[in-house]
Amino acid sequence: MKIAVEGCMHGDLDNVYASLLHLQEVEKMKIDLLICCGDFQAVRNEKDLESLNVPPKYRTMNSFWKYYSGEKAAPFPTIFIGGNHEASNYLWELYYGGWAAPQIYFLGFAGIVKFGNVRIGGLSGIYKQNDYYSGHYEKLPYNEHDIRSIYHVREYDVHKLMQVQEPIDIFLSHDWPVGITDYGNVENLLRHKSYFEKEIMEGTLGSRAATDLMAKLRPSYWFSAHLHCKFSALVQHGDGGPLTKFLALDKCLPGRNFLQVFEIESAPGPYDLHYDEEWLAITKKFNPIFPRTRMRANFSDAKLHIEECRQFVRSKLQAQGSKPFEFVQTAPCHNSSRSVANNIPTGHCRNPQTEAFLQLLGLQYCLDTSTETHDLSQSSGSFVSRGE
Repeated sequence: MKIAVEGCMHGDLDNVYASLLHLQEVEKMKIDLLICCGDFQAVRNEKDLESLNVPPKYRTMNSFWKYYSGEKAAPFPTIFIGGNHEASNYLWELYYGGWAAPQIYFLGFAGIVKFGNVRIGGLSGIYKQNDYYSGHYEKLPYNEHDIRSIYHVREYDVHKLMQVQEPIDIFLSHDWPVGITDYGNVENLLRHKSYFEKEIMEGTLGSRAATDLMAKLRPSYWFSAHLHCKFSALVQHGDGGPLTKFLALDKCLPGRNFLQVFEIESAPGPYDLHYDEEWLAITKKFNPIFPRTRMRANFSDAKLHIEECRQFVRSKLQAQGSKPFEFVQTAPCHNSSRSVANNIPTGHCRNPQTEAFLQLLGLQYCLDTSTETHDLSQSSGSFVSRGE
């Protein structure tokens, strides 16, 4: 399986896809999957720009909306995580993961899926210690604080990933694991990014949560972005232990190292995206303690036994299939001839994909409160259908 990895997308899907199509033609190869390490900017319309934490002069529509509307089709299956410059209102609708557009899958705030028989996990956002132990308390419309804290990594999501026992092939994080620079050419890095030196010396360059996850999960590959440079490292876990190949990539700009294609062993194609049984069992176990306030999650209250959750999930997937539910539009799309922002409610949308996912697992919807929800009766599509 040939997989293309991209650093920070910044909404520039047109140029990234064009670069890969050109590479396919020149190298006479077939790319099976594109994965993006954050700052994807899945902006559907002008209203989404209000939840994008960038200076006003950078609040532009870019090109994701064309794929959301169906004007264009993604030439490759695409999987992405969130970073610190996202349309956070939209990604929150898909907290557990889901299709952000046809062929373009958001891995969720934390998640694991299978593409063919390759197991791909990820953690969205960036690490900030002050918010790490808080729950997901933010509510729309975001104020000046919440528009930033919404993408800060939370202990709750990391804890779920720390329960994973089965091998991970590929893991994605937006910011780098703290200490990863010890395993690569740090001198060369500092020649290009000398201002990193202070944080490297202090042990603050990157995410402590990502460091813990790498030590626990020991994936074969780990990809990151965020710092807008290319950096590779090789981590050996213990004496004679498994190796993790780490690579960070730049953002999509001319002359920058924002793309890398690699080959990973897999079963023969064609390849489809599937839910991961173990991850769904973990989700079922811990969803009843989902922290929707500033209070820290109380993990001792997660009383369900993981094996019972696993058996429940297995029976559901055997009966209903393991492919994610179909993409559904939940907001008007950008129209270059007129603004649609004033016609869009400001509250939370219950995405039919998320509702169907929770129904599959027999779980309560807890991403909103009654005061911030608006009706989806005008939304197209049905939440009971599953992708074929």
